[in-house]
Amino acid sequence: MAAIHSRTTASGLWPESLAENTEGEERFASYATDNAWKTAPILQGSTNFEPLPDVKNIMVTGGAGFIASWVVRHLTLTYPHAYNVVSFDKLDYCATLNNTRSLDGRPNYSFYLGDLTCPSDVLSCMEKHKIDTVLHFAAQSHVDLSFGNSYSFTRTNVYGTHVLLECATKFGIRRFVHVSTDEVYGEVKEGGDDLVESSILSPTNPYAASKAAAEMLVCSYQASFKLPVIIVRSNNIYGPHQYPEKVIPKFICRLQRGQPVALHGNGSPTRRYLYAGDAADAFDTILHKGRIGQVYNVGSRDEVGNLALCKMLLAAMGLGQDTPEQLRKYVRYTNDRPFNDSRYAVNATKLHQFGWQQRTSLKDGLALTIAWYRRFGEVWWGDISPALEPFPILKDQEHDLGKKRFKQEALKVVGHDWVAFN
Repeated sequence: MAAIHSRTTASGLWPESLAENTEGEERFASYATDNAWKTAPILQGSTNFEPLPDVKNIMVTGGAGFIASWVVRHLTLTYPHAYNVVSFDKLDYCATLNNTRSLDGRPNYSFYLGDLTCPSDVLSCMEKHKIDTVLHFAAQSHVDLSFGNSYSFTRTNVYGTHVLLECATKFGIRRFVHVSTDEVYGEVKEGGDDLVESSILSPTNPYAASKAAAEMLVCSYQASFKLPVIIVRSNNIYGPHQYPEKVIPKFICRLQRGQPVALHGNGSPTRRYLYAGDAADAFDTILHKGRIGQVYNVGSRDEVGNLALCKMLLAAMGLGQDTPEQLRKYVRYTNDRPFNDSRYAVNATKLHQFGWQQRTSLKDGLALTIAWYRRFGEVWWGDISPALEPFPILKDQEHDLGKKRFKQEALKVVGHDWVAFN
């Protein structure tokens, strides 16, 4: 079994969460013994580099989430004798241990239950595992939710990053890779040039603003404390293991249930989508070839509007989308966000110079993703119904969902006798 550790009991999180679990115990216990992960394919990237001599123990924040779990699996399986990989996660509502259960028992993998905003959690993990490298993925990332609950985004994305930077500086981390987003650049008008890494940051929503603020902290720690940092800005990433609150898995799961999808506004905004396997390769490439103090864009060549994306999904799932009548059956329109950028577009030439290229087309990636969600979408996270609502869930609902998801994951850990209280 993988080594799993928790924060100290003084915080009260574990005892309180378990003691409060007086309802739905049978359901949670049933979910805790779910074996869906045993039949799932073990997905990772394809790159393989000469190991770095100054890297041994890698801490991946948000390691039980979507993108980070792809990187955790890839690094653990690709470099079994070179790197020890520690997945650090608080198991928020969108994370699950199922994303990394295939690594259980591997000597170079462990899971650490901790909260990024708690300095003692972060330092304890670094000290216990002698961390020398940090890949910082953990973040609140659902743009829709940031309009109604922006404080939580500031706390996790800005304050959490600040805590991690302070701990990394105190502990003498040798390499700190900060994962940001292309949304920090703001909107790119139709026909505008793809943005390079030196472009001005101009975020337009609370999520993007929190990520831009986090970047400023990262840069300040490099300048003030000589922390060796690299910043990565990626466009939209999709694929298996993504919690179905985001557009592609949400649409797939709703269509699977025979429910129509809901488009913001008129469905015209475009996004560029990159398959998660290609993203894992990009982060592996940047870890091994990226230069300290540099920023790297991770960009896809596949740009598609939201309505066109719906049509691609309908076609791939064998559902009619050729006539207006067929579209009306599967597509509904809702009020738009308070502000919705028309498009994002980044130039990834710097990354291409290291040899990285997008390998998976959007068509092929969607086919792989649909196949995975058809098999595992309804069992991987437990009840996903709240995530499939057309509108963002309210703040209190989000909090309640997070508590339920934590209880589910807590029972998994306790049920397998994996908890080691510090």
